[in-house]
This record gives sequence, C-alpha cells and structure tokens, in this order.
Amino acid sequence: MSNGTTECREIFAKAVCGKGRKFSHASHTITKNKNPTNVLGCWIYNHTYEADKVGEVIEVVGSYDINVWYSYDRNTKTDVAKETVSYVEQVPLSYLDKNTTNALEVLATATQAPNAIEASISHREDTVIVKVEREFVVEVIGETKICVQVCKGGCDDPDDKYFDDDHNNGDYEDLDADLYIDDLED
Repeated sequence: MSNGTTECREIFAKAVCGKGRKFSHASHTITKNKNPTNVLGCWIYNHTYEADKVGEVIEVVGSYDINVWYSYDRNTKTDVAKETVSYVEQVPLSYLDKNTTNALEVLATATQAPNAIEASISHREDTVIVKVEREFVVEVIGETKICVQVCKGGCDDPDDKYFDDDHNNGDYEDLDADLYIDDLED
C-alpha cells in the first residue's frame, strides 16, 4: 500500500486476541464404607487439565485426586479415602477480537491450583464433604493483521526515519537537574 510519500505493509502476526479469568468453588462428596469420626487431613494432587474454545467461552476439562485421612470406630483406627474427581469449567472471555484467523490456540493457566479449603463430615455421618477452590486464566491466540510503515531506504537509512517530536511540549524544561530524591524526603 502507498499513498504517495508513505508506504505501508500488512503483516500477519500471532497476538493475544482474547482473555478470560474465573475463580470458582466446588464441593465433592467422598463416600467410604466406614463411618468417619474425625477428618484428620485432606489434600489434592495429580491435577491435569486441557482447554479448548467452545462457542464464546473457554472450556477447561480436568481432573484431580482427593485424599481424605480420617479416623473411625470412635477414633481408634484411621484410613485414607482416595477419589478421582473430574470437572468442566466454563471460563468466560472478557474480550475477544473477532478479526483473527480461524486457527486459534488456547492457553490455560491454573493460577490457583485446586486447593481443599475445608473437609467436614456430612450430617448423615457416612460421607466427607470437601470444599475446593480453583482459578484459571485463559488466553486465545490467533493470527491478526497489523499495518506498518516501510522506510524507503531500509532500516539503515537514518534520513528516512520519521520521529514524532510533537510529544515534547516543554513539560520538562522547568525540572531541576540538580535535585535528588533524597532532597524530597526532607
């Protein structure tokens, strides 16, 4: 493209064209044959997930293992209950630039890995309720077009560079070059 004095080019580049974030809570019920007396500990591990764009949201599909250490038989014995939990999290996009190609890449990051915030015995006393929190940040990356100005002589021609000096409107003329930060604290 050219308008006489300025020549421009359209360049394809990969760019973040969408972002989203979601913090959520979930409750899971862990059932065992032995009625628990007390919950002694709870931890979550083996978290795996994948993300894909589904309509206008990013769908994060994952799973993790929950271990609950508990006592039973009036606190005379202990056991560990293990259960694998699957989930689907719909992360809304706060913005999405539609001016991209259809070949989109989705990146998801668990900024808060699944974490057990509470584990308690249910009112029926035969299950343990585990409350979990997690957070995801997602980005959609796609190809987009940008327009750049082309210098006639290439990048090594200093006479062909145009620098916008209009931003220098004298705001810095009254600054005292001998003033130090330490002088401001007095």
